[in-house]
Amino acid sequence: MRTFKCFFLGLIFVVDTSFSYSDECEQETARLQAQLKTLEARVMKQQQLIQNLRNQRTEQLVSDLGSFHDLGDHHNRDCAQIFNAGNKASGFYTIRPVASPGLVRVYCDMSEGGGWTVIQRRSDGSQSFNRPWIDYKKGFGDLQSVSGEFWLGNDNLHYLTSQGDYNLRINLADFEGAQRYAAYTNFKVADEKEHYKLQFGEFSGDSGDSLSGSYHPEVQWWASHQGMNFSTYDRDNDRYSRNCAQEDKGGWWFNRCHSANLNGYYYSGAYSAVTDSGVVWYTWHGWWYSLKFVVMKIRPSDFEAATV
Repeated sequence: MRTFKCFFLGLIFVVDTSFSYSDECEQETARLQAQLKTLEARVMKQQQLIQNLRNQRTEQLVSDLGSFHDLGDHHNRDCAQIFNAGNKASGFYTIRPVASPGLVRVYCDMSEGGGWTVIQRRSDGSQSFNRPWIDYKKGFGDLQSVSGEFWLGNDNLHYLTSQGDYNLRINLADFEGAQRYAAYTNFKVADEKEHYKLQFGEFSGDSGDSLSGSYHPEVQWWASHQGMNFSTYDRDNDRYSRNCAQEDKGGWWFNRCHSANLNGYYYSGAYSAVTDSGVVWYTWHGWWYSLKFVVMKIRPSDFEAATV
């Protein structure tokens, strides 16, 4: 009888244990199935996100490729002529300034009244502006993308501004979303023999006049960029005992050294460094804040939009 009882109790234990294991397996299976569904949903969401990004990139590439306008006429001297010939879309065009030995690919900004030839753009730090003299002479950067960073070239600046009187407009933006602008009359760049010396006239705008250094008479003697020669790390033409371009990481019309350095190193807003080497416009954000976005563009001072 004791043997039978033991056998019966053992059978009950086995059956109970079997049922317990079965319940645990079902619960674990359900948990894993739920987890699998969650992972599948995440994967599908990520795949959709990747596809959206691919679509956006494709659209951007198509937009960039479609931004070049071949007019078949290579006699336009600048973007102002192109605008007044009826071409109102911003984008890349080909021009030939009077003294230029060849054609020049430029970005024409047809906003803000139209007819602007863009000579510089900073937007994301993708291009190094700490370049030698020859690069600044010829120009460098991304002249394919509508948002690409570039310098049009000092020779081209001379060819353009020697055609007549040009106004300069500088659009600025910081990392907080604020925007300012500076405008100057009679913007001129001399030729290479004169080290691409800078000349400009009266200021207007809401950013403050950093180019002339007129914000404080006691610093103007070393902070003004009026009449300054262009310098790069391998061609020192500034008035400083050392090399401003080398210390401030970009080619520019340095004095001793600057109140504006729009070709400086691309930091993200406020920065600390050995020198004030950021993308600087002193009269807006001081020497220790590097701007997010800069566009320099020129247009004839007598420009009038043609009426249709």
